[in-house]
Amino acid sequence: MNSMTGFGRAKLEREGREYLVEIRSVNHKYSDIAVKAPRNILCFEDKIRKSILNRISRGKIDVFITYDNYGIKGKNLIINKELAKRYIQELTELAEETEIPSGIRASEISKFPDVINLQMEEDSLELIWLELSECLENALDSFIEMRALEGNKIKQDLENRLQEISNNVDKISEFSTGLIEEYVVKLQERVKEILKTDIVDEARIAQEAVIYSDKCSIEEELTRLKSHISQFQTLLEGDKPCGKKLDFIVQEMNRETNTIGSKSAKLEITNLVIELKTQIEDIREQIQNIE
Repeated sequence: MNSMTGFGRAKLEREGREYLVEIRSVNHKYSDIAVKAPRNILCFEDKIRKSILNRISRGKIDVFITYDNYGIKGKNLIINKELAKRYIQELTELAEETEIPSGIRASEISKFPDVINLQMEEDSLELIWLELSECLENALDSFIEMRALEGNKIKQDLENRLQEISNNVDKISEFSTGLIEEYVVKLQERVKEILKTDIVDEARIAQEAVIYSDKCSIEEELTRLKSHISQFQTLLEGDKPCGKKLDFIVQEMNRETNTIGSKSAKLEITNLVIELKTQIEDIREQIQNIE
């Protein structure tokens, strides 16, 4: 089990080329990846996304990449001579019109926009991607390790909360046992009290008991609730992302608990239902952090 919150960082240096990759993530319903990188390596954005999606299924993920190349390998220096000549021509004409000395130097012209450009060779781009992907994978290793550690803590907390829910469900099951028999006894006593007689219509009592049973029986709800608890525990023990499935199961657990509460005819059961709803809500909040 992995948390959706995490951080990973890696640095790589090769022959004057320096890479730094940082990955951060927070909760998100789907996968949302934002890549921030220097313009000269932003062409790898799709590859970066695919590399992350191969290992991460969900979360809002921000990737920050810095790249510095202090070497000369793979760089081509391009001088736009036509543009430089045009700068010189215009500046010379300006100097003549204003009758000021031009004193134009090549070093000054080189500072003008777009006169000198650095271009990356295609072979160099392949090399950069190989090195960048290595740094990215190292950052992902660190990132996933942190998410796994956080996920393990969440798993332990969920197991404890699930055990509390299971215990309360067992208590509700105990309190629900014999409800019909208690109702029949109370109904007979009430009838005798009202009619001032010890003679009661057993057939009518049986009919009322059946109606009461239909209204107040929670056996089906308890059975389904126990099944959901078992499914939840199975998913916790699995090795695949399960956040969405757990969220669905929690919704079903809450539904069954609400039904039990609406049918409750005993104060002890009502109190336990309130406690169950609180525990289920706590679990629902926790699983929002699970991948």
